[in-house]
Amino acid sequence: MTETLTPAEPIATSAPTGYLPIEEHGVIGDLRSVALVGTDGTIDWYCPVRFDAPSVFASLLDKERGGSFRIAPAHDGWKSRQLYFPDTNILITRFFSEEGVAEVIDFMPVMSPGDGGRDRIVRTVLGVRGELTLRAEVDPRFDYGRAEHEAAAVENGAVFRSSAGSLALSTRVPLEVRNGRALAELTVGVHERVTFVLENGDGELRPRPYGEDEARSLFIETIDFWRNWLRQSRYTGRWRETVNRSALTLKLLTYQPTGAIVAAATTSLPEQLGGERNWDYRYTWIRDASFSLYALLRLGFTDEAAAFGDWLGERFRTEMHGESGPLQIMYAIDGNPELEELTLDHLEGYRGSAPVRIGNGAATQLQLDIYGELVDSIYLYNKYGQPISHDAWEDLRRIVDWVSENWDQADEGVWETRGGRQHFTYGRLMSWVAIERAIRIARQRGLPADLVRWLNVRDEIYTQVMSRGWHTERGAFVQHYETDVLDASVLLMPLVKFISPTDPRWLSTLDLMGKELVSDSLVYRYNAAASPDGLEGEEGTFSICSFWYVEALARAGRLDQARIAFEKMLTYANHLGLYAEEIGPTGEALGNFPQAFTHLALISAATNLDRQLG
Repeated sequence: MTETLTPAEPIATSAPTGYLPIEEHGVIGDLRSVALVGTDGTIDWYCPVRFDAPSVFASLLDKERGGSFRIAPAHDGWKSRQLYFPDTNILITRFFSEEGVAEVIDFMPVMSPGDGGRDRIVRTVLGVRGELTLRAEVDPRFDYGRAEHEAAAVENGAVFRSSAGSLALSTRVPLEVRNGRALAELTVGVHERVTFVLENGDGELRPRPYGEDEARSLFIETIDFWRNWLRQSRYTGRWRETVNRSALTLKLLTYQPTGAIVAAATTSLPEQLGGERNWDYRYTWIRDASFSLYALLRLGFTDEAAAFGDWLGERFRTEMHGESGPLQIMYAIDGNPELEELTLDHLEGYRGSAPVRIGNGAATQLQLDIYGELVDSIYLYNKYGQPISHDAWEDLRRIVDWVSENWDQADEGVWETRGGRQHFTYGRLMSWVAIERAIRIARQRGLPADLVRWLNVRDEIYTQVMSRGWHTERGAFVQHYETDVLDASVLLMPLVKFISPTDPRWLSTLDLMGKELVSDSLVYRYNAAASPDGLEGEEGTFSICSFWYVEALARAGRLDQARIAFEKMLTYANHLGLYAEEIGPTGEALGNFPQAFTHLALISAATNLDRQLG
C-alpha cells in the first residue's frame, strides 16, 4: 500500500511543549552531514548527503511540518540519559522505566572519500533490563517540508519517495504505513537487539535485510574510525576529556570531500526566543580559518589542517572583483560563493521563533577582518605544517597588496551587523595582522615582497588603532571610532600579539570589560542597546567570547581568575560537552548547534591556560 503525504499534514509532537530544548541534543555524523538526536529519542534535524542540503527531518524548526524519526518508549512514565560511547561520535540514549531499561545506539558509518552520495543512519535498540516496549515513527518531510512524498511498506522495510529524493528504511520489524509515515512497535528483553537503517538516495532505492552481525560490524568499524582518529591528538593537559570532545565535534563538522569546516550544523536556531536573529550557519567562514588551523595543528591533526588549508588556497586563488574585495566572508562547503538568503515562511521556527532562513545574505558584506584571519592561517600552516608554495605566495601577495590599499574604510564588522558600516577597531586590528604576518613569512622564507611599503602600512594601522580605537575618557579600546561602546572582539588584541597582555592600556580595557560585558564569566559581544546593530531584540552571552576572555586573563597573568572562568564555562556545556552559539539568561543554549567556533576557542583557551599554569 502506498500513501501520499502533503507538506501541510502535522506530525506528533516530541515534547510537552512541542520542542525539545536545544541543549537536550547529541549529534552524530559521517563527515558529510549530521543528525541531531534528542534525549527523547527523536532525530529532529537531518540533511542528507551534505550539511547545507534541504532537510528531511526538521521538527526542531517546526514541530508539525518539519519531519522526524523517533524511537522511544511506547508508554509514559520513563526518563532518559544520553552519553557518547567513549572517544567516539556514537551516541547512546538510555531509557529507564519500571518495566525495563533499553538503549538506542545511534551512529552514521563514515564513508570513504571514494564512496557515492548516499549516507546511512543506523539506530539499534538494545534491551538492558526487564522488557521494554518502544514505538518507532519515521516521518520524513522532504525539501524543508515543501515537497510531497509517497510512503510504502515493502519487503524488509519501507520506502519514501518524493521529487526531492528518496529514503529507504531497512528493518526486520513489521511496519505499518499510515499518512505518509512508517510506524512500528517492538518489545526488547535483555540483550535483544533490533536495528533500523535509514538510507538516502535517488530513484529505485530499496530496503535490504541488515542482519545483526552486519549491524554490529558497522558499529565496530565506526568505533575504530573515531578512536584511531582521536589517537593522533597530542593534548595531554588538565582538560583532556573536554578537549577531546571538542576535537571530535570539529571533526563531525568537517565536510570530508573538500576539507571545509562548517560554522554549525543547523540553520535558524534563534539567538533570542521570538526574535529575528536567526541565521543559516551551514557554511564555511574565512575567519574560522585561523582558529581552525591553530586548533588542529596544536592538537596534531595535520591531515585535517592540510585539507582545510587546500580549501582556503582555492578560495584566494579564485580572484573576485566585488565591493567586498578579493574574498567573500563565507562560502558553501564546496567553495560556491552563491549563498542567496531565502525565508521559509511555511515553517514556524524553533518555539515559534520565525523567520527560518536558508542561505546567508551576509556573504557579500565587506568585513576587513577576514584578511587578517586568512593570512594568519597561512602563517601558522607555513610555520607548523608545510612551507607555502610559490604560486600560493603570489596569490597571497596580491591579497596583502589589496589590504594595503583598502584597510582604511568602513565595513560591516566581525559580527555581521546590519546597521550600516563603521570604522570598526577589530577590522583595523586584523588588517594589521594580515600585513604583519605576511611580513613575517617573507622574512622567514626570503620571499619577494614590497616590504618597505608593507612596513609603512602596518605601522600606520598600528598608530591609528592606538589613537582612534583608544577612548581616553573610558580608558579602553572601543568597538569603533565613533563610539564609546565596548566590544568583546578586541579581546583578541593580545592573542594576535598586537599589544602586550600586560600593557596598561590593555589591562584597563580588560578591567572595564569585566564590569560591563562579563556576567559571572559569561561574556556579551557588545551592548546592543547602546550600539544599534540594525536588528530587533537582544541576545545571550556569546560563548566564543567567554573563552577569549579566559585566554586574555591567562596571558595577563590572572591565572586564578582565568581558571575559575574556564571551569565555570565548562558547566554551561550540555550533558555531552557540546555548545551552541550562545547562552541565555537562565543557562539555556541559544543559536545554532553545535557551533565550531566555540569549540575552537575552548581548545585554544585550554591549551594556553595549561601552558600558563605549568
